[in-house]
Amino acid sequence: MSIDMYLPSLPTLAAEFGASTAATQLTLSAFFVGLALGQALYGPLADRFGRKPPLYLGLVLYAVATAGCAVAGSAESLIAWRFAQALGGCAGVVIARAVVRDLFDQWGSARMLSTMMLVMGAAPMLAPLAGGWLLAVSGWRSIFWTLLAFGLVCLAAAFLGLPETRQRSLKRLGVRSVLRDYGQLLGHRRFLGYTLAGGFAQAGMFAYISGSPFVFIDVYGVPAGAYGWLFGANALGLITASQINARLVMRLGPDRLLAWANLANALFGVLLVVAAWTRWGGLIGLLVPLFGYVASLGFSYPNAAAGAMGPFPDRAGSASALLGTVQFAIAAVAGAAVGWWHDGSALPMAVVIAVCGATAFALQRALVAR
Repeated sequence: MSIDMYLPSLPTLAAEFGASTAATQLTLSAFFVGLALGQALYGPLADRFGRKPPLYLGLVLYAVATAGCAVAGSAESLIAWRFAQALGGCAGVVIARAVVRDLFDQWGSARMLSTMMLVMGAAPMLAPLAGGWLLAVSGWRSIFWTLLAFGLVCLAAAFLGLPETRQRSLKRLGVRSVLRDYGQLLGHRRFLGYTLAGGFAQAGMFAYISGSPFVFIDVYGVPAGAYGWLFGANALGLITASQINARLVMRLGPDRLLAWANLANALFGVLLVVAAWTRWGGLIGLLVPLFGYVASLGFSYPNAAAGAMGPFPDRAGSASALLGTVQFAIAAVAGAAVGWWHDGSALPMAVVIAVCGATAFALQRALVAR
């Protein structure tokens, strides 16, 4: 919701603040950086104090920072508040995955994470539509007031309805022990392979998220209100693929499905570059490989995440945190690269997506498949 609802307003923000396209896209990149850094903090806290207390802390921070976004008076201020907003909101990302690993093994986790994408996938479908409508009716600030209300609802739901799946640990919590745990995780070849393969594939989607408002609205002339329909169509592909994955994973296994998904990501990335370079087929020629790439993530994300956390049931919070930190760090670079290379065409977005897809495929083959 926090990423996707305000996407239709990016061109409006650039005009209102008198900022460049690259500066406006930094409000998105800063959010990715906050997601990457914040997750590293919540994982050890969730392993030490249980899953719920760090979640409460994160959601309170999210609410305060979202209010700051709503009253921001400059692009620089909005960038700072977006960073803080991500530092709070990422608690839910870490802890949701950790709770799944508390309750399921690797294959079961892959199936459950696929099922959860019914919920996670609804946001990319509904949020841009809601954001476009709010932008047209009451301006971009109303988007953040709506997100504030959404965050408070999440806080109430976590407090009233979420069971605790891990009791407090007596393990000492310190910088040295946290760094030692993270070092051991990074030294585990398969953890690193799953994390990087899933991270680069997902980074392609964030390059799409960062670049698509300008590509669709400015380059191809799609109305801001209609942008959400295109974005939602790709989200529907993601949801559909994830549910197919949930049905197949217990029979074919997460590793095989991950390999196929990463191959598909690489191929669709190449087709996307061809479409952007030649402009063959216009907007439709661009949308078809984009749909294929995003849909393939319905297979790659849950299987990569389950594979990374599978060997570490006693450190599920830390594994989930490091997984998210690495993946969103890559996503932040990919999103920023699209903005830095912005040239008024679809090519920068397409090339970054293709590089991410090809890298994910190569790393999966090198670190997981062998």
